[in-house]
Amino acid sequence: MTESVEPKISVVVPFFQEEDVIAPFFEELLSVLDGLECPCEVVAVDDGSKDATFARLAAVREGDARVRVVRFRRNFGQAAGIAAGFEHARGEIVITLDGDMQNDPAEIPRMLEVLEGGADVVSGWRREREDLFATRILPSRIANGIIRRVTGVNLHDFGCGIKVYRAEITRGIRLYGEMHRFLPALAADLGAEVAELPVNHRARTIGESKYGLSRTLRVVLDLLTVRFLSGYATRPIHFFGFLGLPSFLGGLLMLLWLGFERLFLGVELGNRPLVLLAIFLSITGLQFLTFGLLAEMMARTWHESQDKTVYVVREILE
Repeated sequence: MTESVEPKISVVVPFFQEEDVIAPFFEELLSVLDGLECPCEVVAVDDGSKDATFARLAAVREGDARVRVVRFRRNFGQAAGIAAGFEHARGEIVITLDGDMQNDPAEIPRMLEVLEGGADVVSGWRREREDLFATRILPSRIANGIIRRVTGVNLHDFGCGIKVYRAEITRGIRLYGEMHRFLPALAADLGAEVAELPVNHRARTIGESKYGLSRTLRVVLDLLTVRFLSGYATRPIHFFGFLGLPSFLGGLLMLLWLGFERLFLGVELGNRPLVLLAIFLSITGLQFLTFGLLAEMMARTWHESQDKTVYVVREILE
């Protein structure tokens, strides 16, 4: 089957070492896309697989021109796979799916209805999750609670792979590291309306999971980055100044008082730990303030060098 017109919907799917999944996955996904009344494409990203994943993706491509394949030279991670999919997607709507068949493509029409109702991003919620409780479900619930509180985005399941976006949102997101877990929060930071929909989740029956408990620490560290970028990317002096100014002023006041005691009251200062504390607070506060000024210069350079605005336009009426 061929598709020559520009697609309205792009489905982005990263794969890594999933040779046994390719055939049944595309049989199911393409069947769902056949039922949509609009042109579609699939952007499959092979994240440096060493097995037959790419060969089987190429075979699917030969049989259906709606499928496009992006192959990495090595494994760069899921965030890079999604980022490449976003970059190569041509549709007005972009859908992401995990390539392990645990996400159900049959949920796509329902999620598109929510998007058409006014949302900019629709995120799946694996309410009835088919995974091991101790190693997958419990850590996920804890992580989701922390992410929800830190980012202020009220979702139950940030890690669900099936999501639907308006393309203007994905074009404004730059992914690196392992930031794909925070896509709804990054989208909300751009002013996107984020909705959530309970979706069917299936147990993995083909292949092996690439995730484990080791990613929990990475999630926490990435969350700190997301929180900082979301709140202070354009005004880092507010972050460093909040830490540095009270420290510097506190240390300075302590030094002034100690100086008054020494000069006017004759108090010996050589054996007083308060002197060291005052010096430490003053120097530390001054360092934080200096970091903030340097960060301000870097932020300005970054925005100006990339011609990047500090705002996001939803629409213009002229």
